[in-house]
Amino acid sequence: MMVSVRPTAATPPPRRPIRWWPAAVILALAVTRLAIAWLRDAPSTQARVVPTLKVMVLSAALLFLWAVLFSRLPGRARLAIALAVLLVGAALRLTVRITGVSGNVVPILTWRWSGPPSLEDPGSLSAASSGGPRLGDYPQFYGPRRDATLPGPRLATDWRSRPPRQLWRRQVGEAWSSFAVVGAAAVTQEQRGEDEVVVRYDLESGKQVWLHTDRTRLTTTIGGRGPRATPTIGDGRVYALGATGRLNCLELDSGELVWSRDLVGDHQLRLADYGMPSSPLLVDDLVVVQLARVGSSLAAYRRSDGAPVWRAGQDSGSYSSPILATVGGVRQLLIVNQRSVAGHLPESGEMLWREEWPVPGEKITPPLILGEDRFLVSAGYGAGSRLLRLRADQAGLAIEELWASPRLKSKFASMVVHQGTVYGLDDGVLTALDPETGKRLWKRGRYGHGQMILVAGLLLIQTEKGDVVLVEATPEEHRELSRLEALTGKTWNPPALAGRYLLVRNNREAACYELPVE
Repeated sequence: MMVSVRPTAATPPPRRPIRWWPAAVILALAVTRLAIAWLRDAPSTQARVVPTLKVMVLSAALLFLWAVLFSRLPGRARLAIALAVLLVGAALRLTVRITGVSGNVVPILTWRWSGPPSLEDPGSLSAASSGGPRLGDYPQFYGPRRDATLPGPRLATDWRSRPPRQLWRRQVGEAWSSFAVVGAAAVTQEQRGEDEVVVRYDLESGKQVWLHTDRTRLTTTIGGRGPRATPTIGDGRVYALGATGRLNCLELDSGELVWSRDLVGDHQLRLADYGMPSSPLLVDDLVVVQLARVGSSLAAYRRSDGAPVWRAGQDSGSYSSPILATVGGVRQLLIVNQRSVAGHLPESGEMLWREEWPVPGEKITPPLILGEDRFLVSAGYGAGSRLLRLRADQAGLAIEELWASPRLKSKFASMVVHQGTVYGLDDGVLTALDPETGKRLWKRGRYGHGQMILVAGLLLIQTEKGDVVLVEATPEEHRELSRLEALTGKTWNPPALAGRYLLVRNNREAACYELPVE
């Protein structure tokens, strides 16, 4: 008798458990590295942000590889994860772009379809006289004396009961320039498409008066697009240095070109990474500019016709602008270079003295004069500040360091001094410092990498996010008095204050406010 055997289905092997431990290790290592970055002492906020971004990107990549290749998740789940990541990545690439970084190197994202601002002028004025210099003019970078300090007016401090009045607001081309103001003329620089322009606006209406155009353009991911420097107005002319090294002299009333020079071609130099940021300095019959990391520090041209006069300096320049001051009894040009600080005779460029300062990172903040023989220099990226004294000896001028401190690391902004106290933005936080000892008196107010003007005992601060803040300049404590939402978006441009007229701008818009005064 035969017995038939009924076949049975094979029992599937048991599914291996999901391998979770690699993901746990990746996350633990990421958290540990982030804790180290943010809990230990760091020379600057950038020193925390950069490793944080690297850890986030690397951790995300490792988790993706774990999920798809090594996790033992079901095949459909791994396929879904891979497709989802690819689709999200493609969508982000098609819709989002990086348009720059903040002062702390955090990427700024915008939609790809958001184009440049419309620059159609709401109404142009015919060429008109500037009205001549008057009390309250702001003719150059950081004001009349290039020290970001004004004697007045005495501003009202309660902006709730007496708010600033907006006179005009308009879109402008990209640039990190400020305004120079003489009479009714407000002059700045912009990038408009492929053209770099110097433009004059009417101070009270914001209408365009004239426009000078050069077909040139500089664009960098970190530094952004367009000119960096602020024009200088003197003797009825405008002197403006573009990002690619074009130095123009224009008639203030008409915008007519008087002369033009190509600094890169003149000196056979390599253009610096972030372009030419030096705001021209008028000294006697010369216009002096910093050459920005190209093998020499300074160059001078004759104001009348643009003829080269001298070129000086042993070091590559930085991204600072020169100042004119009398220190140690000698009238001289002070300049912060990439690896040093130096003094030069204005008439010849002859170097009077030189002090090594070989710290890493870019140097942007100009020196702050603190008396007949002392001045303060400061830089970001962890460099900090140094108080230097210049005195005469038998060999000429001798430079010595009185103190060095990491307690004020000014990356972009000017520093100011009021009644024996120095104020500056220490890695984006407002700080009061005793210049005699370098001791910090207080540190408070996270305004970011903005800019600052001292006006009759008040700190007028343009924050990196666009607000304008009024702070009392006192060594006792941080006292914020008023705040105005003046602009929106990243604002690295210094403000300009001409009398009671406050001009602010960033790389997209500009506005003029009439500030209340006492």
